[in-house]
Amino acid sequence: MVSLLTVEGLSGLLFFGFIGITLAGAIIATSARSLIRSVAGLALCFLGVAGLYYYLNSPFVALMQILIYVGAVCVTIIFAVMLAESSELKQVTRRNVLVGPLAFLASGILTFALAGLALKTQWRSAPCLVNRGTVDNLGQSLLTTYSMSFELISVVLLVAVVGSLVLARAGRDK
Repeated sequence: MVSLLTVEGLSGLLFFGFIGITLAGAIIATSARSLIRSVAGLALCFLGVAGLYYYLNSPFVALMQILIYVGAVCVTIIFAVMLAESSELKQVTRRNVLVGPLAFLASGILTFALAGLALKTQWRSAPCLVNRGTVDNLGQSLLTTYSMSFELISVVLLVAVVGSLVLARAGRDK
């Protein structure tokens, strides 16, 4: 049995804390009635994911998660919401009462099914690759192995900026 006063215990507690922050942000993002609160929940979820990246010894990826997703995407969504017409935002507030419990039930079933599958699977040990986590290694990986993912991230950011500009331009002129 691992005690909380050991390194392994505190490490596990930190890991579950980051998972809790991520899940709390996701629940706030999906269940909030206000669009601004949903974006705040999304930002909290992104911060939890950045904490998980940091826990996995990737501080640069965690920093990029905070800068790109929390700093750029969430702020862009907030600007789009602020610049949109208020009558358009009020149309989203009606929901069915059964949606929340059914979504919770479906996610619970999926979680238990995946956990059961993970426990019954024969896992092979991964080759021992050392990830130094330096900016040089990350840059080499982004421009060679993961160049397509790197380009897709830039396209997603471009679509977010163009979408916010379209909402900003058409929002007040109607």
